[in-house]
Amino acid sequence: MKANEGVIDRVLRVVVGVGVLSLAFIGPQTPWAYVGLVPLVTGLVGWCPLYAMLGFNTCPAKRV
Repeated sequence: MKANEGVIDRVLRVVVGVGVLSLAFIGPQTPWAYVGLVPLVTGLVGWCPLYAMLGFNTCPAKRV
């Protein structure tokens, strides 16, 4: 599993993930807010399975 997310991509994913996940506790308190776990985890790990399937790579590391 090689990293396929750049720094800006990762930061945005974590911010959006925390924001959406917070809706489970604050706001409408709907279970759909747990969808925020997906961008949060992918942002923390640095690897997105959808990016891998589509061949996207925003990571500035040397691509082989």
